[in-house]
Parts: sequence; structure tokens; C-alpha cells
Amino acid sequence: MDVSELTSLAPFADTTPRGIAADLARLVNNGELEAGVRLPTVRELASSLGVSPATISQAWQALARAGLIESRGRAGSFVRRDASAGPAMRMRGMAPPDDPVRLDLSRGTPDPLLLPALGPALSRVSARADVGSYQAEPVIPALAAVLRRSWPSEAESIVVVDGALDAISRTLDQVVRFGDRVVVEHPGFPPFLDLLDLLGAEAVPVAIDEQGMSPEGLAVALRRRPAAILLQPRAQNPTGASMTPARAAALAGVIRSAVDEHGLDLVVVEDDHSGLISTEGDVTLGTHLPDRVVHVRSFSKSHGPDLRIAAVGGPRDLIGRIMARRMLGPGWTSRMLQSILLDLLTDGAAIDAVAEARRAYYTRQRALGDALRSRGIPVMHADGINLWMPVLSERSTLVQLAAAGIRVAGGTPFLAAANGAPVAGASRRNGHEFVRVTVGAVREDAAAVADALAVAGQHLAAGGY
Repeated sequence: MDVSELTSLAPFADTTPRGIAADLARLVNNGELEAGVRLPTVRELASSLGVSPATISQAWQALARAGLIESRGRAGSFVRRDASAGPAMRMRGMAPPDDPVRLDLSRGTPDPLLLPALGPALSRVSARADVGSYQAEPVIPALAAVLRRSWPSEAESIVVVDGALDAISRTLDQVVRFGDRVVVEHPGFPPFLDLLDLLGAEAVPVAIDEQGMSPEGLAVALRRRPAAILLQPRAQNPTGASMTPARAAALAGVIRSAVDEHGLDLVVVEDDHSGLISTEGDVTLGTHLPDRVVHVRSFSKSHGPDLRIAAVGGPRDLIGRIMARRMLGPGWTSRMLQSILLDLLTDGAAIDAVAEARRAYYTRQRALGDALRSRGIPVMHADGINLWMPVLSERSTLVQLAAAGIRVAGGTPFLAAANGAPVAGASRRNGHEFVRVTVGAVREDAAAVADALAVAGQHLAAGGY
């Protein structure tokens, strides 16, 4: 498509990057720009609209992050053939194939055999759950009290929503605008990066170690004046890193200095998705920055993904805005589900089951991690159900393990990359690429699993894997 054809379709009355991106997005969404159409070059459109090439480039980047167009190098930029499928490229890339394997270590989900039994809770809740009111409080009072007693810091308001991603998404909707920057962990959780793409935000990656996000890296990232920081305080996905209280204090100090010196206005969003099965202590930056931290605690890993409940605590004004917007959608999380969670959080047998799961995951994590380290694979000590394993070649490792009947998750979707799209070999770091292994699914024979992982991870096929 040449410039004249494109400008005949779009008015381009607003020639800012946002305006140009919005006009083109409407053309893609309504079908006037069909999948596979080649767009004019940046310089061609810039000359036609009388703007700088940088303006068009920013618009192209926003459209690419939203999953509507793709760059093919020197061939140009094209409307994505799968644009109608939405922008969640990394999340789709994580979806495992349909073919069965003897050991699936790719999913990042809890072992169903370690979840507390729901039958007793269901039998007790069915007789007492209040399901008949639109006007009642969105959080049942007894659950609110249990959550507040267990919260890691003083929070002005605590509510519940439909899972951790719902909480993260609704918080980012309130604090991140198109074009804003958001600090993320590197590597990090792929759906977080997809969410930022959807919002038209730019991810600013900061490296992590065994204690979480690097304070030095965060200090550098804050020079770019982000609107938010998104991190996982415990059992970080994919690495299993957990913050110490000292690291949380150091990160809070870096943030406080940047706010005081440069007038930054930002929000820290914490995703404590594995809190109740984590062996590390409860930790949050909210202890130091209560007016800037939104802490999210999910119960999916400990009590079952299908409960779809996460608690969100933070400043009253921000939590209020989140809930006000939510009332125009789902309104509240099912009070029946809340009653089930309350029962599970207070029943002795359920509490014991979660404690046993925590011990089992710790044992599995230590057994496989020690076995890999003894075989020369330098995996860091991890918490929770995942570990981040260095390999010579991500692609070769996936192929070799598949041949052995084992599936792990490739590392590329966990990394932020240019224009919001993962690129081949992007998981290379210090001479290695990476895969994520769901250790929580290794119920027995960690030594044999470590043998298979080590052999595949150190294999480099001839011909360029």
C-alpha cells in the first residue's frame, strides 16, 4: 500500500504518535487494512504528513506492542496476520502443545495432589453462603478480617478480585497511560509484558539475582521516569528468587531518593502469587512506602487456580478507584467463592494441607536444584515451584527434552525485547540461554530428571541450534 492509499483511508487529523497509532488501529480493527498488507515506510509517511520520522516510528512501535503490526526488517512493516487474535503474544507462546508427554514441567501450576480438599469446605459453605444481595459489601467481613491480620504491612484498604492477573491489570489501568514506562523484572512473567503492550506502555527491564530486583539497576531505570514498578517479592516467576527484608529496604530507599530528588510520581505493584507455599518470609516494600505500594496476594498456587481469588491492598484512594471501575463490570467476586476461601484459610485440615504442600515444594526444589548443581548446571537457589535453568541453546534443549518425553518452558517469552516482541535467542545471557522448569511437578526421581535436563541443556546440535 502506498502513502496516498493510506491517507485516503485515514484522516490523520491528530499527527502525534498517539493519534497516528489510533487511526491506524481503527483501520486494522474494522478490516479496512487487511492482514498481510505492507505499510508505507516511516520516511514516506513522515514526509506525507509533515512530521518527523521519529513520530511515525513511535506510532509504529505502539502498534507493534499492541500486536497489530509487525516488522520484517528490510521488507518493511505489515499488518499482522493474527492481529484479530489479540496482543498477548508471549502468553500464547507459552501455551504447551497438545501432544502428551510423560512429564510436563512447563506449566508453572501447582501439583493438584498437594491442594487442600474442597469437599469439606463445599459442604460447610453451601449451608451458609449469602448469595442474594447486590448491595452487600464486596468483601465478606470475616474474610476481610482474616486478610488484614495476615497482611505483611499496614494497608489502608484490602479488597478481593478475580485472581492476580485481574488485580495487576486493574491496577495498571488506573496508573499507566499510553506511552508511559513501567519497570519490570528481567526475566519476568510474560503476561505482565503482554499487559504493558496492550496499554501501549514501554517495559524497562531490570536484572534480578537470588534476592530479587537489583537496587543499582532500579536506580538506573528510575532515571527514565517510570509510572510504575512491577515486581514479585517471593518465588519470582520464572527464577524462584525471593526478596529479603534488607533487599526490600534497599529498593524502597532507591525509590524514595528518586521521588525526593526528581519528583517522580510512581506506584509499586507487588505480585505475591505464591505467598502461602513460599518458604521465605513475608516481605513487601509497603513496610517502607505504604502510600505507593499495591500488594497483591493470590491463593491460586496454594488453594487452586480455579478459585480465581486474589486480595489487593494499598492506598485507599487507588484501591477505591480500582473498585469503582470494577463495579461497572463484574461488580464483586462471588461471595460463595469468598466463603470457600475463608473456610480454607481457617480450617485446621486445610491449613495443614497447605503447610504440607509448602514442605513438599521445598523438598522438590532442593532435590532437583542440588542434583543439577552437582551435574555442573549453575541454577540459583530458588523458592516456590519454578527454577530458571541456563542452557547452551533454548531451542535445542526443548527438542532434546521432547524426544525424552519431557516438556519445559522456553525462556524467550519471559524477556522484554524491542518493540514488545520476543526475538530468537533473546534469552541469551552470559553465554547461556534459559528454560523454566516447574520443579513443583517433579514428584519423584529428581536425579533421573536432573540427568535428562543436564544432558539436554548442554547439548548443541550441529547445524546451528
